[in-house]
Amino acid sequence: MKKLFLFGLAVIMFAACQNKPQRYFAESAEINTLKAGIAAYEAGDWDQWTGHFADTAKIFVNSPDPLTIAERVEGLKAMTSAMASYGFNHDKEYIEMVLDKDDETWVYYWAMHKGTLAANNKELAIPVHLAVQFVDGKIVEEHVYFDGTAMNAEFAALAAATEAAEATE
Repeated sequence: MKKLFLFGLAVIMFAACQNKPQRYFAESAEINTLKAGIAAYEAGDWDQWTGHFADTAKIFVNSPDPLTIAERVEGLKAMTSAMASYGFNHDKEYIEMVLDKDDETWVYYWAMHKGTLAANNKELAIPVHLAVQFVDGKIVEEHVYFDGTAMNAEFAALAAATEAAEATE
């Protein structure tokens, strides 16, 4: 009787473990979409980049206040126009898709963003984290986190140098 009870308990535990859906993914259509969006950003192909977003997408950049897609593109254009080169270090990136407890689809991305300022050849390396929510294959929400201290300091120094040069003329 004891063996039958233990066998029944083992069967129940095995069955319970088998019913859990997979929640974490290293490969998915959403991951491929995010990678394509990153490639479009690195190529400066803003039409391709915006094509991955739903029309009503909200983008949060180190802030609780959302930007529209158009506002984000203008900010990215301004930043990248000051760079001689820019992009992510794909050798050490990490990306995963998660189905959260509410069955929302999120893709998380961690990588080092590297860029060289055009004005002074200064190289910047900034760790970046993206948290991107997908619905029906489109990005509906994106959270971008990075420490912009070094980049902001370099842009401020370049602006001050330009202002000083203009004042002496």
